[in-house]
Amino acid sequence: MENRCMYFAKDEIYQKIKDIGGEWDDVKQRPIVCLIESTEKSGMYWAIPVGSWEHRNDESRKRIESFLKRPQQDLRSCYYHLGKTTIKSIFFISKAIPITDKYIEREYLGHNNKAYIIKNKKLLKELESKLSRILSMENSKNNYFKHKITDIKNILIAELNENDIDHLI
Repeated sequence: MENRCMYFAKDEIYQKIKDIGGEWDDVKQRPIVCLIESTEKSGMYWAIPVGSWEHRNDESRKRIESFLKRPQQDLRSCYYHLGKTTIKSIFFISKAIPITDKYIEREYLGHNNKAYIIKNKKLLKELESKLSRILSMENSKNNYFKHKITDIKNILIAELNENDIDHLI
């Protein structure tokens, strides 16, 4: 995986969230952007699901916009972000998940049929800032978000550690 690159995750990672009692009600196969590599474990990235803004109905758009208009000190202002990928996109930052190569199905391709990498510095700064706040809340209150970010993170770290040991043997 590569920082700021977009991929499609395997259904297995979302099933893992459900298996541990987390909620993952998104039935669409959305691309994710692997925004930053974890400082806790090499090979684990923080990924944000991405959707099309144009596919939202008026009610959904108004709800998302209400979060975006919240004061910056309100954590809920970090739940979403609007930006451009290959299309006008909504970033579901509050649904961020840790992910490893094991759970990547394929790359999300841009208009040039190559893996799409977000290069817009302003967009990246906003996404990283909002993700940082989400992860800070999660670190202070484990499993604060309904998809159990901390439990998934710990499972993936254990898998990576096990893989490290297997490579030493």
